[in-house]
Amino acid sequence: MFSTHEYKITILEKCLDTFGHVNNATYLELLEEARWDWITKGGFGLKEILEGQKGPTILEIKIRFKREIRNRQNITIKSHVVRYEGKIGEVEQHMINEKNEVCCIANFVIGLFDVQKRKLIDPTPEWLSAVGKVAE
Repeated sequence: MFSTHEYKITILEKCLDTFGHVNNATYLELLEEARWDWITKGGFGLKEILEGQKGPTILEIKIRFKREIRNRQNITIKSHVVRYEGKIGEVEQHMINEKNEVCCIANFVIGLFDVQKRKLIDPTPEWLSAVGKVAE
């Protein structure tokens, strides 16, 4: 079982496209920002990644845009692990507006990458803890 991480942001002008809502590519940046906050607060930030030469990598992305997000809206990004089997995990992130409406759902297939060996490795206890694994 895994806990859920929440990350709150206010959408700024730099996030918008010519239609006045969040640009599709910016969603990926905002979702990544939330994931970095999540793992850093979980003790697996950039410092630990550089020291240990092991870090997360994304293998696949699926995004569903459900409602537009506009300038100066306050958004909460909720992140959690759906499953982790062997070397492969799945993270789901929801972007939720102030009315508690889901604006975006993104699914990421992930793994833990060993920079020295140049391959995926089994998740370490530190990595699983960083992504919210709860003791059963």
